[in-house]
Amino acid sequence: MNNTYNKKPIDKIVQPMQRFIQQEKSGGLLLGISVILALILANTPLSHGYHEILEQSFGFRWNNETYFEYNIHHWINDGLMSVFFFVVGLELKREIIGGELSNVRKALLPIFAAIGGMVVPAIIYVIFNPAGEPQKGWGIPMATDIAFALGVLYLLGNKIPLALKVFLTALAIVDDLGAVLVIAFFYTSEINMTFLLVGLFILLLMYLGNRLGVRSIIFYALLGIGGVWTCFLVSGVHATIAAVLAAFTIPADVNIRENVFIAKIKAYLERFKNIDPQENTPTLTNEQLHVLEKMNEATLAATPPLQRLEHAMHPAVSFLIIPIFAIANAGVSLNIDIDKLFVNNIAIGTAMGLLLGKVIGVVGFSVLFIKLKIAKVPEGMNIRNLFGLGFLASIGFTMSLFITSLAFSHEEFQTQAKIGIFAASLIGGIIGYVILNKTSK
Repeated sequence: MNNTYNKKPIDKIVQPMQRFIQQEKSGGLLLGISVILALILANTPLSHGYHEILEQSFGFRWNNETYFEYNIHHWINDGLMSVFFFVVGLELKREIIGGELSNVRKALLPIFAAIGGMVVPAIIYVIFNPAGEPQKGWGIPMATDIAFALGVLYLLGNKIPLALKVFLTALAIVDDLGAVLVIAFFYTSEINMTFLLVGLFILLLMYLGNRLGVRSIIFYALLGIGGVWTCFLVSGVHATIAAVLAAFTIPADVNIRENVFIAKIKAYLERFKNIDPQENTPTLTNEQLHVLEKMNEATLAATPPLQRLEHAMHPAVSFLIIPIFAIANAGVSLNIDIDKLFVNNIAIGTAMGLLLGKVIGVVGFSVLFIKLKIAKVPEGMNIRNLFGLGFLASIGFTMSLFITSLAFSHEEFQTQAKIGIFAASLIGGIIGYVILNKTSK
């Protein structure tokens, strides 16, 4: 029996794209291409048009009043990146409920490693920038870019033990949570309490909907976007925080158990098989359609809305939102006066915070808590490949750039921080790859 689908001409284009999207390293590869594209746009005659497009603004007009009028750069950072943080929230909830962070014993090591990888870089940055406006960038070297770090790791293929991939993933997810908390408490502007309280009330309605058994994605989308996100945006609390909080209200349970689902699907398949099909036509009978609808209902009931959303949104985030963010934020002019680059210690503090701080924090805290017998060593991990993971954790690209845009309004300071991020991420990625490639042989 031929079990393959009937192939159409378009499949020759679509299927290779689907295979590319399904590969773990593809997101990191596309992100790298986006960074290169941004640098080309910012360092060629296209530079003027590139920056002019990002400065174009638009909003909504009602009764001759304009609302939510922001430039494209702002919409990308507060709008599109909210979708990214929503998916981060979904991943966090899934990991806490049933993933690597659900088992306290297993979760301890990546949690401690992530804490070390946030605290030490911030301290190193402040040592270089102890006062003034440059000090505001202390949160920049705290973040790890999960897409880039895992992309480098997956380039090594099956030579890397699964435990190391799981450890780095859990570390990066805890790191993301830390970055969200830093943004919420330290990079939030003046707060309008009225809009914040309204947003929190709508968030409560979403939570109550979860507890009452509401599983409609439309319900959560309308309240989450039209209510929570909008109110947080206007309140002054960064809109990405709203996205993470909204993600935690999405139901993570199922309506029918696995054994009931299997029995239902078997019964529907048997019923579908016994229906006489229409002859000489590719369409289905009404009875066949009815059975397929019932199968679809059962499948939806057996799939947690949280995982359904995460699975559906992950490709859009990895292959559309993050590349757009990189193109909008990585466009740094390399025609820099070296004296101006080092007129303060933002660049060196960022680079050292990421490159040294991440390695010292991740490796140091891991070894400390292993020695204290508080955490266990994952199978396949040793001190050498732990150093390799520490260097991969110094790839702070996406989140570091995002925090840079919140920490500094001064373009020169932003450029200095971005140069530090690029340098540390490139060096850390290469060193991490070399170490892990040698230890895996």
